[in-house]
Amino acid sequence: MADMMRAYQLLGAGKAEVVEIPVPEPGPGQVRLKMAAAGLCHSDLLVIHADPPFFPIPSIIGHETTGWADKLGEGVTGIEIGAAYGIYFPWGCGHCAPCAKGAENVCEKAPMVPGFGCGVDGGMAEYVIVSDPRHLIPLGKLDPVAAAPLMCAGITTYHAVDKAKALLGAGSSAVIIGVGGLGHLAIQILKALTPARIIAVDRHQEKLDHAKALGADEGLIAGEGATAAIREMTGGLGAALVIDLVGNDATLGFAQSVLAMGGQLQVVGVGGGTLPLRFHEMPRDASVSVPYAGSTPDLRDVVRLAQDGHVHADVVRIGFADIAATYREMDEGRLQGRAVLVPTIS
Repeated sequence: MADMMRAYQLLGAGKAEVVEIPVPEPGPGQVRLKMAAAGLCHSDLLVIHADPPFFPIPSIIGHETTGWADKLGEGVTGIEIGAAYGIYFPWGCGHCAPCAKGAENVCEKAPMVPGFGCGVDGGMAEYVIVSDPRHLIPLGKLDPVAAAPLMCAGITTYHAVDKAKALLGAGSSAVIIGVGGLGHLAIQILKALTPARIIAVDRHQEKLDHAKALGADEGLIAGEGATAAIREMTGGLGAALVIDLVGNDATLGFAQSVLAMGGQLQVVGVGGGTLPLRFHEMPRDASVSVPYAGSTPDLRDVVRLAQDGHVHADVVRIGFADIAATYREMDEGRLQGRAVLVPTIS
């Protein structure tokens, strides 16, 4: 009889639960990892409730995962059994021009190539299969549980900041909307990579206190008066970079209202909002960007920042029995930091 493992599996539109299934075996060129931790991402909620489902059913979700190399498929070299690795999740074809540079997040064949936890069985399982060792990033001495959020929340916010670094010189300002799993990392990455003044915006005072403890220069409660306050803080100029990590109608409208001429508005949150673009309503020479994950070099850079002590994820550790309740807490905006599934927690 095959060995069995627990996994959080999508079984249909709006239906996901913990199941027991056989431990998978790696095929040629594949690597099996024993899962150390798998982060819960707000985008998982879109996947769970999509009708019809985005992915084949049944499907193991979770795209933010670390683990220890456990078994190598035929032909695999360069991977050390027992060593800790992070999994790069936006898999591409591996052959087009972007993929050749490690930018598989913008693979020319996307989204037809399924990624880890995005069409291929993902990380919320006690053992996971990675299709190619090129997707594995060595973690060195980093705690793989603490490092799990770097695999999505970290790479995504690093990629967003990196795209706008040229705008963030001395005297510039950056606004972060939403200080959750991604926002608390975005603040640290901005602090590590740029001299920009960091202004955090959130609905909850405790999250703003957290933001300031992580290096934000200012914290503002979202809502009436926030636009005027940011304009005043920036001498009327607005922010060179606004990263909206919520993405609903209200936050997108607010983001547009505080953007500087020549600035960049980055829409990262998947809140389903719409940003009306009319010539005279956008600041002159401003741009809108929709960053998606990042490249493998981006992920290596994020891991290096963490190894050097510049970035750390505030992790809430949960077990399989806590997954559904934690997603509800996340959906209600009550979760501070990043929840990660740790299989050793009962």
